[in-house]
Amino acid sequence: MNIAIVGATGNVGRKLLEVIEKLNFQFSDLYLIASDKSVGKKITFKGKTYSILGLSDFDFSKVKIAFFSAGSSIAAKWAPIAAKKTIVIDNSKHFRMDKEIPLVVPEVNADTLKNYKNKNIIANANCSTIQLVLALKPLHDQFKIKRVIVSTYQSVSGAGNAHINELEEQSKKVLDKKKVSSKNFTKQIAFNVIPHIDTFMEDRYTKEEWKMTVETKKILDPNISLSATCVRVPVFVGHSESVNVEFNSEVDAEKIKKCLEKAPGCKVVDEVKDGGYITPVESSGDSTTYISRIRNDNTQKNSINMWVVSDNLLKGAALNAVQIANVLIKKYIN
Repeated sequence: MNIAIVGATGNVGRKLLEVIEKLNFQFSDLYLIASDKSVGKKITFKGKTYSILGLSDFDFSKVKIAFFSAGSSIAAKWAPIAAKKTIVIDNSKHFRMDKEIPLVVPEVNADTLKNYKNKNIIANANCSTIQLVLALKPLHDQFKIKRVIVSTYQSVSGAGNAHINELEEQSKKVLDKKKVSSKNFTKQIAFNVIPHIDTFMEDRYTKEEWKMTVETKKILDPNISLSATCVRVPVFVGHSESVNVEFNSEVDAEKIKKCLEKAPGCKVVDEVKDGGYITPVESSGDSTTYISRIRNDNTQKNSINMWVVSDNLLKGAALNAVQIANVLIKKYIN
């Protein structure tokens, strides 16, 4: 099986290569594709050197699966073209709410992959949504979720390389007591938090907050009510979420903990002591979604609070895409 990675030189593209190697994903030939300015650059992978190819010249009939990790504008133009000749697994937000395109987190709704032939495109969910639904799925199956309130603490790597570099540059300037200016953020990000990710919408929520709401409904259940506040924090890798969940049936922290201990892709680390929880530093480079601080909400019946942490570049993007491909190969294509 031949595969291609579009956006191979970006954060997620490089993570895709790491995941493909780590999971020993089987392929015959690999094509690395990027923008024209990157054409000819070399990437060494598994002992072989690959030259970056141009997107506009590539013949997608050469590959069975094409991973797109080049952003929404590229996906909007090129994914439908590629999908006429191959299966596209897209990491951007562009196709997620298309009713004919599966929006997939394999541990949660792998069965929707049966509809991939509708447009030959499969959408990878938003990074903050992926870790949330991983934690919510087993709880919804057992107790039925009524309402979710989530506040996110999202790392700068979710926005791209320029944002990573800016956090580093700003941090140095602050420590050197130099003036800080922001190029890619709306406010100073170093030693600060910004309650604004993506663009504002008419209802005063941001597009990121909207994405979490509508994607959770599409993946899990349209009857779940969800309200999100998404915040960019000065962390390089790893998204964290403070999650309050109200259920239709009676629950308590112990029931929730026992349920989550069996959740695919998740691990409960929840000790009531200093350091008995997971932070982004521990999650970086790890494919697991961690759940900590599980406790009753003493102000609301049938409600709990929990803390969810995951590497946004791995499970939040690259790993989820490769897992989609694995299920696709195992169950739906030769």
